[in-house]
Amino acid sequence: MATDVLRIGTRGSDLALWQAHWVQAELRRIHPALTVTVTIIKTTGDRVLDAPLSQIGDKGLFTREIEHALLAREVDIAVHSLKDLPTRLPAGLMLGVVCEREDVRDAFLPHPANPVRRLLDQPRGARIATGSLRRKCQLLNLRPDLSIIDIRGNLNTRMKKLEASDWAGMLLARAGVVRLGWDDRIGESLDPLAILPAVGQGALGIEIREQDPEVAALIAPLHHPDTAAAALAERALLRRLEGGCQVPIGTFGRMERTGDGETELVLDAMVGSLDGRTVVRGQRRGSAGRPDTLGSDLAEELIAKGAGVILDAIRTGTVDPPPGDAR
Repeated sequence: MATDVLRIGTRGSDLALWQAHWVQAELRRIHPALTVTVTIIKTTGDRVLDAPLSQIGDKGLFTREIEHALLAREVDIAVHSLKDLPTRLPAGLMLGVVCEREDVRDAFLPHPANPVRRLLDQPRGARIATGSLRRKCQLLNLRPDLSIIDIRGNLNTRMKKLEASDWAGMLLARAGVVRLGWDDRIGESLDPLAILPAVGQGALGIEIREQDPEVAALIAPLHHPDTAAAALAERALLRRLEGGCQVPIGTFGRMERTGDGETELVLDAMVGSLDGRTVVRGQRRGSAGRPDTLGSDLAEELIAKGAGVILDAIRTGTVDPPPGDAR
C-alpha cells in the first residue's frame, strides 16, 4: 500500500457501508494525514437472492470476493460483520482487529399494524419471519405453535417485506437495526441467554494480509481485547463443531466479574435440531487469555451431550433439508 492511502473493501448494503464508513471515520480521526477510501465489492451472498443461504453453501458467501481483492492487493483491509467471516481464513489472510462489540441481542420487530410488541406474547400460530436456523430452532423450542417464515435480503429489503406482509413480525440482529437508525421499530430486545446470538454477532472484524505490518499497525487502535476474547472463544467453538448456515448453533461470550472481583470469560452455547424439538446447551468459564481452549472445550462438552448426533443427522440428510440460514 501507499504510505498515505488505505483502501477499505466492503459489501455494498446499507449496513455494510455504515460499518465501513465507521471504520473509515475512526481511522481518519486516529491518523489525520491518512487518506482512507472505500471500495464496494459484490459478493455471492449479495447476488444470489432467490434461494435460502443454507441451500447455496455458507463458506465465504459474504466475504470470498472481498478476500480475493485483498489478496490481489486491490484493497488493504476488509471490513466484515464478524458473524459473516468464516472461522477458517484463506492462506495469507488473518483477522487483524476485532472492534468493540455493539449490543449482541436479537430483536423482535412487530408488523407496524401489530399492537403486541413482545415476541412470546404473540397469539398461537402467529407468523414470524427470520432467515436464521439458529433463531428458528430456539424460537420453536420456546413456542412450537408459531409459524416460521423464511426471509432473505438486506435489512431494507426485509423491512419492506415485513410492511407488505401479514406476518406478526420478524427477528433481526439488534446491532444492525440500531446502526441504521430503526430503533423505534424494535418491539423487544431478546434475552441473549434465552435466544443465544450468532457467533460474532454485533462485532466488526477487520481482515488483513498476514505479511502487512504497516497496515496492522494502522488499524491496531481499533482492537478491543475483551470483545476479541469473547469472539475468539465463539469462533473456536464454531470451528470445532464445523457449523455454518446449515446448522442451528448459538453462542454468547462475554467478560464477567467473579465474587472476588476478578474478571473471567464466560461462554454459553447451544446446538439444536432444525425443528427446535431438541436443544443441547452448555456453559464454560475460564481465562480470557485462552479463548480458543474455552471454545473448543465447550464444543466437546456439547458433542458429548448429544450435539454430535444432531450435527450428523443434519449433515447426512436424515432430516428435512434446512429452509433458512444461520445468520
